Amino acid sequence: MNNLLSDPAPDFDQPVAVLKHCHGRIRKQLSTLEKLLAHLPEHGADEQARQAATAVLKYFDKAAHLHHDDEEQDLLPMLLAVAKGDDAATLQALAPVILQEHKDMDAMWQDLHEQLTGIADGSGTQLSASIVRRFVQNYQGHMEREEGIVAPMALRLFGPDQMARLGAAMRRRRGLDAPAATAESAPAIGERVADLRKDYGQARLDEDDVAHDPVVQFTRWFEEALKAEVNEPNAMSLATVGEDGRPTSRIVLVKQFDERGFTWYTNYASQKGKQLEITPFAALLFFWSELERQVRIEGRVERTSNDESDKYFNSRPLKSRLSAIASEQSEPIANRAALEEHYEEVARQYGEAPPRPQHWGGFRLVPERIEFWQGRRSRFHDRIVYTRQEDGRWTRQRLQP
Repeated sequence: MNNLLSDPAPDFDQPVAVLKHCHGRIRKQLSTLEKLLAHLPEHGADEQARQAATAVLKYFDKAAHLHHDDEEQDLLPMLLAVAKGDDAATLQALAPVILQEHKDMDAMWQDLHEQLTGIADGSGTQLSASIVRRFVQNYQGHMEREEGIVAPMALRLFGPDQMARLGAAMRRRRGLDAPAATAESAPAIGERVADLRKDYGQARLDEDDVAHDPVVQFTRWFEEALKAEVNEPNAMSLATVGEDGRPTSRIVLVKQFDERGFTWYTNYASQKGKQLEITPFAALLFFWSELERQVRIEGRVERTSNDESDKYFNSRPLKSRLSAIASEQSEPIANRAALEEHYEEVARQYGEAPPRPQHWGGFRLVPERIEFWQGRRSRFHDRIVYTRQEDGRWTRQRLQP
């Protein structure tokens, strides 16, 4: 059902050939997915089915998103920068279609992921034929558009310098290069995961090595956490304060961070939402145990704009959007059956296009203090804290462990 032998990949000095090679690997996984769909009714989640599901999960979880990032962050922007005339018009029309297709396929993958996980561990045998067909059709059409229009245009318009730049970006994204880092840019980590863990087991944090801007430093550490395959690197503890002055904490997922702050989404009527309305200050904590690192962030919290909340809400998988409407977060309910019944009512009412409820949206913490903590031997840790001044500048200093 699945070919375990990998094809030799072209080198990254031929980045367009690498992109086509990625398409070939995607097509193999799509074929495996279709064969699995036909296999399950007769054989169930047998060993062959479990292996196939595991292979598809591994590829689309670990590799497929890199191909999307290659296009969104490098290939399309580079083409848009050099294209003229008819080429520019074609790209202006095609680029939004490609980006939307990425979102649509990611949403479908979320539904397939849950089903494939059950098959892979032997706990389930269900695989939605309609979602598989749409997923395969969308991916095939998407790749045909890229191979028929985008790839030939890149070969026509890019010179050696652009090809080298595109190839280098793709190598860095896959952790194959480790260029020297500057104080103001997040470095790419090229070591293998095992080596990365070994290095950071003896890591240090020096004032001369950190960026002047703490958001740049955070980006650097976050990318290193991704390369190290840290479990849930975007998970953070969110601490708020109740009306009685008592603190409360829970784990949420950061969905965006930039110079404006750190953003997550939730039900405004939940416990944390109500607390932030009364006391609009919070503390975040990222803990990456594999790298012996933590980052503490404190500051004022504000709501994101309606446009931002709408955009993120509509990018979520359908079931997540329906759940946001169905759940009165933090409110008591009799039992799980009542919760699921309410969800089914909402699903029947709103169908495939549920609107964002007014009580659901984003919060953004605007940082005033960011501390980076690197574990060291004998509990003699490194701590460097950044503090925002009234004029917006950041100062930094070392703290004792």
